[in-house]
Amino acid sequence: QVQFEESGGGSAQAGGSLRLSCAVSGSFSAVTCMGWFRQATGKEREKVASIDFSGRATYTDSVKGRFTISRHNSNNTLWLQMSELSPEDTGMYYCATGRRIDHYCRARWEDSAYWGQGTQVTVSS
Repeated sequence: QVQFEESGGGSAQAGGSLRLSCAVSGSFSAVTCMGWFRQATGKEREKVASIDFSGRATYTDSVKGRFTISRHNSNNTLWLQMSELSPEDTGMYYCATGRRIDHYCRARWEDSAYWGQGTQVTVSS
């Protein structure tokens, strides 16, 4: 069983910043891809950022230059530093970690992943 402890969500003004944290514990391999996803009301889930075991990160275009994903492998913690927030960033943010041992983030890695319960981010204009 895998447990997630997500924190850092909340409300912010446009142009502000928030930092999300996700501590993962339980029976899983740390050598795997981790990432943040978000889902706005009435929209599909969107992959925001992924990071592999070596720290190589990828981002969806809309957050490039504003968001930074990072991880600490020894304590299985994932972060998402969000800056220059806009109302379009509003949504439920989910932390995920892959089920497979893999040094890389493969395409659609999230199709087989463990998921956190989510933390709400609300950005007002």
